[in-house]
Amino acid sequence: MIVRDKFYIDGQWVAPVGKEVLDVVDASTEEVMGTVPAGVEEDASRAVEAASAAFESWGMTTAQERQSYLKKLHTAMASRQDELGKVMAGEVGMPLGMAKPIQAGLPLQGVANFIKILDSYCFEETIANSDIIKEPVGVVACITPWNFPLHQIMAKVCPALAAGCTVIVKPSEVAPLTAFMLAEMVEEAGFPPGVVNVITGLGPVVGEALATHPKVDMVSFTGSTRAGKRVAELAADTVKRVVVELGGKSPSLILDDADIEDAVRGTVNDCYFNSGQTCAAHTRMLVPEAEYERVAKKAVEVAQSLTLGQSGDPKAKLGPVISKVQQERVRNYIRQGIDEGAELLCGGPEQPDNLPTGFFIKPTVFGKVSQDMTIAREEIFGPVLSIIPYKDEEEAIRIANDTIYGLSSGVWSKDKDRARRVARRLRSGNVIINGGGFNMMAPFGGFKQSGNGREHGPYALDDYLECKALQM
Repeated sequence: MIVRDKFYIDGQWVAPVGKEVLDVVDASTEEVMGTVPAGVEEDASRAVEAASAAFESWGMTTAQERQSYLKKLHTAMASRQDELGKVMAGEVGMPLGMAKPIQAGLPLQGVANFIKILDSYCFEETIANSDIIKEPVGVVACITPWNFPLHQIMAKVCPALAAGCTVIVKPSEVAPLTAFMLAEMVEEAGFPPGVVNVITGLGPVVGEALATHPKVDMVSFTGSTRAGKRVAELAADTVKRVVVELGGKSPSLILDDADIEDAVRGTVNDCYFNSGQTCAAHTRMLVPEAEYERVAKKAVEVAQSLTLGQSGDPKAKLGPVISKVQQERVRNYIRQGIDEGAELLCGGPEQPDNLPTGFFIKPTVFGKVSQDMTIAREEIFGPVLSIIPYKDEEEAIRIANDTIYGLSSGVWSKDKDRARRVARRLRSGNVIINGGGFNMMAPFGGFKQSGNGREHGPYALDDYLECKALQM
């Protein structure tokens, strides 16, 4: 049982204003694994005041000074990789063998990347008679989701600190425990008081207090499109900078010359990664009509090969979803898919017979899905794949782009030039060609209602900087 009863504000561990607490539930066992404070508006205000006071000096540090602190943070984080992975395996439900390299490993890589970026990033340049200076935007509220708890925090904190901003971290109340571990590592690294502050609480309380506070200069938010719209609406009153990374309904477009075996296996694995709780998951598999039967058979084969199990089960390849609420939400989508006439090829809404406890969803594949069905249009955030047949390449591209989202897409073809040509026509911030690997130095973000701004690499740093022109 992990009990956290204090916030990290202004370099100190301080008692919250309120007395309410929030339970953190192990997704595999449905048992309470920890508690954190339910912050209130006054807690948010204290954190903002601390960050605002600290910005005056932190914002004037050199890139080399900020880099030295990030190096110390990297050292502290590296020493706790096993512990971080174990905690997030419980919170999120990802099998431990995957949680350590992914849930704990990606944040460490993020810190290392920004240490490297600060070696060469240009904060000043001269254009004709003007000196152009990039300065930190100021105080940043980092509001993060539960699916990759620490990775999503570091995707905001790293570029913010590298830019010279101060931050308030407000993690999801569903998976908040590693945020407190980050605060401990920040303290160990010796960051000046107020540069990094960590508070917890409900979004409508603490999150909205941060989004409306006049001393917050920027909000960086990752979560649902609905919540992102609310954050942007609240922030507009004080004209804050808002960067949001939101939902997706990403297509995987398998062209008629693709290696079907590789394309189906890659798409199914991508769709079900982290039990489908990934904003960029390729949940719509677009296939040539002539290949439908073959694709459907292979998709079921791959889906059924993914062993469901608790996070501590070494044989598990697929864990539970995050919570009872999310489990029921996904089940409702599966029921809706059945009701609307999609062909249920495997899976379904029932609790797996061998796992009576835990928020498990059977890996589910729907076939003969039409683009007007709910399961083809709305983000499910669970292990549910929709197979959509198409007649020709033009129809495939039209279907792929027929969505309010634009976060990620996939293209599969043996002809790389053809794949690149199709990829350039897809309206999404990322296109994975033939299963290309995730690159944390490349920009990550979406078009349309998947958000704005970019995370990772030097492109992320730009979002946390203001440009000033000195006319000589």
